Amino acid sequence: MEVQFPLILDGATGTQLQKRGYANGMCAEAWVLEHPQAIVEIQRQYLAAGSQVIYAPTFGANRVKLEENGIFNQVEDYNLRLVALSKEAVQGAAWVAGDIAPTGKFLAPMGDASFEELVEIYTEQVAAMEKAGVDLFAIETTMTLPEARAAVLAVKSVSTKPVMVTFTCDESGKTLTGTDVTAALVVMQGMGVDAFGLNCSVGPEEMLKQLRRLSEYAEVPLIAKPNAGMPEIEDGKTVYRCTPEEFSAVVPELAAAGVAIYGGCCGTEAGHVAALKRAAAQTEIRRPSPLHPELLPLSTEKAPFLLPVDVQIGAVLPADGNLGDAIEAAADSPDPVIAIAIRVEEQLENFGDNQYAITKPLCLACEDAALLESALRLYQGRAMYEGTLPQETLEPLCRKYGLVI
Repeated sequence: MEVQFPLILDGATGTQLQKRGYANGMCAEAWVLEHPQAIVEIQRQYLAAGSQVIYAPTFGANRVKLEENGIFNQVEDYNLRLVALSKEAVQGAAWVAGDIAPTGKFLAPMGDASFEELVEIYTEQVAAMEKAGVDLFAIETTMTLPEARAAVLAVKSVSTKPVMVTFTCDESGKTLTGTDVTAALVVMQGMGVDAFGLNCSVGPEEMLKQLRRLSEYAEVPLIAKPNAGMPEIEDGKTVYRCTPEEFSAVVPELAAAGVAIYGGCCGTEAGHVAALKRAAAQTEIRRPSPLHPELLPLSTEKAPFLLPVDVQIGAVLPADGNLGDAIEAAADSPDPVIAIAIRVEEQLENFGDNQYAITKPLCLACEDAALLESALRLYQGRAMYEGTLPQETLEPLCRKYGLVI
């Protein structure tokens, strides 16, 4: 698919469904299948307003969320039927995105999910979307880096179609688990996503502050899909007061920050999309131009780091024994990077359990390609490599995990 910028996404789905009878607490996906004309009407309004990408109503159609609503063994069926509704709505006049949302599961120590379990859950949903014929994938309202990484790996395991990722954060740029969205950007673009940005949580003016921060690191087009302002409670109902004119007034500043993809989240309507379309058509799109081309952007789960491309690796820690204590000691050393050697499979569990103590860029030293890939799957960040594995072995790992040689 050939994309021309600016690209206009759709607006809110949930708040629009509420206006048509959906109530919070219900399974939105089941309600949509019981009331198909509601979603078709909403999406045709967005299409008429200028949306070029329509999100299929598959937000919670993963195994975890469906089972929470008493729906078992129907992931493929739900995704096939929900994508078909969006295809019916747009009739080929817009691209349909497979919408992928959080499962709500957390890795240890916050939860009990394993990373491979997350990958499996998302792969099941993504495979159904691919079968349904979506044009691209939108991983949205993301709150944890492990879920984003798992979803991207799932998409790339079954499809070559474009993938967009948007996180949600507070006004300081932090996610629910404390990840800085700039760190998430560094990891995601290292894994080959086609666009990255923010959605939900705040209005356009508040989102602009974080998108300006992201533009310092962005090598991919940025996405802005804010709410229609901050929600307010009036007579027991949630209302959004940002008008289409106010909503689109920030577009020139967003464009200057590198935003090339625009849409609306909670509280937005077709009028907001139409206003975005008009405003974006009058702006000049700035190509991604990170401010640090001479430096190497790396990231732990929490923060990005900028290092000289020719950074020197100091002492290498073995991934056994008291690895957590060794990592903490290395954090106080003058070495700019924490280097850890993975030599045998038994060290992987220890490495995975202690990775959250890493507060500097990580370098993995390993001479076994399979072990190296296992470590890269476990590590919720972007790592460097030190060793003698050949270039042809490392290149797929660079594309898949953002490994830096």
